[in-house]
This record gives sequence, C-alpha cells and structure tokens, in this order.
Amino acid sequence: MNGTGSARAFQSLDSGQLLLICAAGLLAVAGVAHTAATGLLDPKIAIAFGVLIAIGELARLTMPGNREVAPIGAAAALGYTLLLDMGGVPARHPALQVVAVLSVGMVAGALPHLAVGRPPRLDAMARRLLAGALLALAYRPLAGPLFDVAVTGQGGWWPALGVMALLILLMVMADVLLAAMLRAEQVRAAFRVAVRDELRMAAPLWAAVAASGILLALASHSMDMAALLVFAAPLLVTQVAFRKYAGIRATYLQTVRALARVTEVAGYVEPGHSRRVSRLAVAVGRELGTAEPELLELEYAALMHDIGQLSLRDPIPGGATVLTDPAQARRIAELGAEVIRQTGVLDRVAEIVRRQCDGCAEAPPTASRIIKAANAYDDLVGGSTDRDRAGAALERLRLGVGREYDPTVVEAMAKVIDRLAPIHRL
Repeated sequence: MNGTGSARAFQSLDSGQLLLICAAGLLAVAGVAHTAATGLLDPKIAIAFGVLIAIGELARLTMPGNREVAPIGAAAALGYTLLLDMGGVPARHPALQVVAVLSVGMVAGALPHLAVGRPPRLDAMARRLLAGALLALAYRPLAGPLFDVAVTGQGGWWPALGVMALLILLMVMADVLLAAMLRAEQVRAAFRVAVRDELRMAAPLWAAVAASGILLALASHSMDMAALLVFAAPLLVTQVAFRKYAGIRATYLQTVRALARVTEVAGYVEPGHSRRVSRLAVAVGRELGTAEPELLELEYAALMHDIGQLSLRDPIPGGATVLTDPAQARRIAELGAEVIRQTGVLDRVAEIVRRQCDGCAEAPPTASRIIKAANAYDDLVGGSTDRDRAGAALERLRLGVGREYDPTVVEAMAKVIDRLAPIHRL
C-alpha cells in the first residue's frame, strides 16, 4: 500500500520537480560521500544538530496552498550552517558536511512518516535541502575569517551578523523564485502572481526561522551545546503557532465544503455543482492573475454561491439559476449572503455572493463576475464532457458579454476550459 502510494506520488511529478529532486539528490550524495571520505569533523556537534533537524522534519506541517514546511528543521539547519564556534572553539565543518548532516537528518525524520503511509513531498524536501546547501556553499568558506574578525577585530560580531543576514536574504529570494516557478507550472498561475504569493507566505515563516537560526549560531559562542536546548523552546512555540494557523484554515474550508453540500443533499442543485463551479472559478481567477488570498475567498464564495436556494419553497428545476427569473436569482444571492454573514468572519465572501447576480453596469467585484460566469456555464453544461455542449454554453455566455458577463472573464474561462477540459467533472 505504502509503496503504491509513493509510486503514484512520484509519477505525478512534473519535469521541473524531477529536475529539482535530481539536483538535490546529487548534492546529498556528494555531501555524504565527501564526509565519509574525509571523516566527520566535530562529530558531537554534527550529531546534535542532525537530531534537531530530524525532529523538525518529523514535526513538519502543511500550510495553506499545500505547502509543506519544517520550521524547526530549517532553523536547526540554519544554525548549523551559520555556526562560527562552539564555546569559543572554532567550528571547522565544511559546506559539504553541512549538506550531509542536513540530508541524513531529513531522511531520518521522514522515515516514521513513510512507515505509517505518509510519504513526504519529495519536491518540498528537495527545496529545503537545496536552499540549505546553497547557503552552506556560500557561507562556510567565510566562517573562519568571520570568527577571527569577531574575536580579534574592532567590529566585534556585527560583520558576521551582517554577512549572515545578507546571505539568508539571498537564499530566501532564491527559494521563493524557485517555489514560484514550480507553483506557476503546477497550478497554471502567472509567474509574477506566484512570486507575490510565495513572498506573502514565506515572509513570516522565514522571519521566525532566520531569527532563530542566527540566534542559535551566535548563542553557541557563550552557551555551548546548551544553546540547542534553550532555543528549541521558541522554535516549538513557532511550530505550534503555524500549525494552529494551518488548522484553522483547513477547518474553514472543510466547514464551507460541508455547507455547500447541503444544497445538493436537499435536492436544490445537481450533485457536484458547487464543487465544479468552485474549481472552474478558481482556475479562471488564476488565469486572470488573482492573488492567493483573494483566490481563497473566491473558492469559499463559489462553494456557497447557491446556499440561498435553501430558502425556496419549491426548488428551481436542476438548480439552474441562469434559467430562472433575474429578480429571483438576485433574491437567492442576497439570502445566501445573509446566511454567510452570520458566521461573523466571512463578510467579504458574503459580499461576493450577494453581488454575483449584478450586471456589468453595476461594477461588481471581479470574484462575483467570475462566479456568475462559472455558475452559468455549469448550469448549462453540468457534468457533461461533450465539447459541443461546452462550446454552445460559451457562445451563450458571449452573447451576454458587456451586459451580463465580463468579456475578460468569459475569454479567460474559454482558455481554461480549452486547456483543462476535465475541470468541470467530478
């Protein structure tokens, strides 16, 4: 079972992900081979940091957008990479030893997950390893001179701190660009939008990780090995905070999906309608360059766009609001928005739902225009994969362009449907 799941996960990787994994794999092999040939320098320090990296990998979590992160492991890897000395004794480990310790620690931390059928995302692991390797290759040759300056120079530790911060910033930017390239390919998003989304997600995480890693490296000068224990506590607090944030987002989405199914179970709309509209709306949003936070609101609104139909005494045939009286459709949207607004936390989503029936002259939000077009398309096509039916539905939407439907939205939808034909299927 586990082997089959791993094989499927591997087969789903695109060429960019495979190239990234191969590059990280070659670096890992080079690091382990070099360390085995030359011997492990400062083994007690290497093992201690390796254990902390493994613990961080074991406690990895999935952030919104299906981003796998390991804050504790990343901070431990930064600390080991940036280490100048331990208790006044210069740290001598080279960059390839850092790569070896990071590789072994990550694999050790991933094994328990693999044993219970939760294989790690190889592309995410490869990115973490590659980012750590790039920093190590740039920084470790400077570690000796920086320690000499810190101990004997006039500037103290400030030059070392400046170099650390600068190289971490460059590493983060390289990691963000790499992540954006992969994500743009995976979800068909514009590269500039993917960069913006990755920066928004990476900024708070890397700020916490970088601060912890730098402090860990500097504190080791006076605290020796005790620094690992002292700084493990704030790292754990950071981990818990990010886990709670990810859990809240996941709970919201699960709740919204459950609410969306109520209209289907009650027979007000066709099975799978809300899910298909949501998928199509999100794909169109990406095609138009919508940022990720707005995409999440669009997804929520698309899933619940028909919840107002629960107020109807007699269901609309097939739940197709595109075929009903415009006044009734508007009333359904307003009632649905009122239900959503009662949650107290989804006011913007409620406004998107409320204005989904507005015409172009009323200048509704872009998300509302997207939902209106996506809903109309699915009302006309449903779960059918017939291209002639899809083409006829698009032509009908084009007839209402400028009055009912936004021309930019309709053309973006046409591109999405042409590229991702199965998107409207369950």
